[in-house]
Amino acid sequence: MIREELKKHIEQTIEKGPYQDNWESLTSFQIPSWFHKAKFGIFIHWGLFSVPAFHNEWYSRNMYVQGSPEYEYHIKTYGNHNKFGYKDFIPLFQAEKFNADSWVSLFKEAGAKYIVPVAEHHDGFQMYDSKLSRWNSAQMGPCRDILGELKTAIEKEGLVFAASTHRAEHYWFMGIGKEFDSDIKDPIEPYDLYWPSLKEQPNHQDIFAVPYPPEDFLEDWLLRTCELIEAYQPKILYFDWWVQHEGFKPYLQKIAAFYYNKGVEWNSPTAICYKHDAMAFGSGIVDIERGKFAEAKPYCWQTDTAVAHNSWCYTTSLHYKSSYEIICYLVDVVSKNGNLLLNIGPKADGTIPEGDTAILKDLASWMNINKEAIYESKPWRLSEEGPTKEIEGQFQDGSDKSYTEKDFRFTAGNGCIYAICLHYPEHGRIAIEALSDSADQNKPRFHGIIKDVEILGFNEKIQFTKDKEALKFTTTTVKSNMPVVIKIHTN
Repeated sequence: MIREELKKHIEQTIEKGPYQDNWESLTSFQIPSWFHKAKFGIFIHWGLFSVPAFHNEWYSRNMYVQGSPEYEYHIKTYGNHNKFGYKDFIPLFQAEKFNADSWVSLFKEAGAKYIVPVAEHHDGFQMYDSKLSRWNSAQMGPCRDILGELKTAIEKEGLVFAASTHRAEHYWFMGIGKEFDSDIKDPIEPYDLYWPSLKEQPNHQDIFAVPYPPEDFLEDWLLRTCELIEAYQPKILYFDWWVQHEGFKPYLQKIAAFYYNKGVEWNSPTAICYKHDAMAFGSGIVDIERGKFAEAKPYCWQTDTAVAHNSWCYTTSLHYKSSYEIICYLVDVVSKNGNLLLNIGPKADGTIPEGDTAILKDLASWMNINKEAIYESKPWRLSEEGPTKEIEGQFQDGSDKSYTEKDFRFTAGNGCIYAICLHYPEHGRIAIEALSDSADQNKPRFHGIIKDVEILGFNEKIQFTKDKEALKFTTTTVKSNMPVVIKIHTN
């Protein structure tokens, strides 16, 4: 009955709302103004996979891939799969030290304006209370509505609550366990944790892969997503990949119409973040996983990446990025009209790892001084200057960049131009070519008046010159191993 009532509610909401379930209607969507201004958010990957804390968040699938490191580790640590399967991690996931208020306080201190917990990952275990499945954190494991607690804490701090769903991949994610004697069998009940456990694995890189997701799975995906929307009212809904598969498209349009109409009803605009051109351009927010654009875009976009190179969730073998790398990443993305969604992976007990915390603390220190160059900023006429070029596309954050003293990123706001030096030189000599007096007065790089120059976080008085080559000055007290923001007062 619950499912039938929800289906009816979805159709009624679409029917009476301004958004209809087609791309023509959905492309009238506008990105919420707060998102343009926010620039920085926190992603949270936390769930059953945090218990084994091995390799990465795909443990639930890879533990059933015979011969994989996860498969061998699982047998060695927990025993054979027919005796201890993925479902048996549920009682071990107690989240006994989880405190939503302390998490959110740390994220806010780091400068985040919105927070996106994963509501359901590929493993099918919901981190919220659901009437559609009993396999969730409110009824099992910690017996707590994790998402609900986070929503309360986030909104209490004046931040924006959002959520992500990775349910679509669950269609094929667990079925590989049927290839040998494991606990993954045909479902013992409708919509249980392993359902549908497709044994015939599709090519999940193929957007037309067969077998197509069956109607019962697609309908369940629709209902779960709309239940999440209705019950928790996230301001942003993030979809992971595979929703670009052809089979999901009509259901995705229904979800978008339902969600956007709900935003109108709540008088609080909503938005979907999508990857891989899963939605028609203009009907949501473009997202690039672990990557970015090489040039500024005329539209607002987002990149999501993690504090570690090798996993989204906590593991015992994380290869952390440096705080410097992450701050440079933020600066570059913002200069190109993007937002950074930075992922944190808590431990199974609910504590934030020391490595994650150290990065967040460094972000807090840097943002406290330089936030005016980030929040509510706009792209300038040039986004960058210097010899180090960015690589465009997804999954391009695998190695540290070696920036030089000539590498700058630009933003604009507060009547000023911000030139952010990604590697401030020890000798203190700065030359910004973008702010030179061009020899060709018909094509100047910058035609305005520079009234003053200051370095955020430092009190040194800057004496500058401006010629046909660059805006130039030399400092003696400015020393930093992080990007340095040069504030240029104009006109």
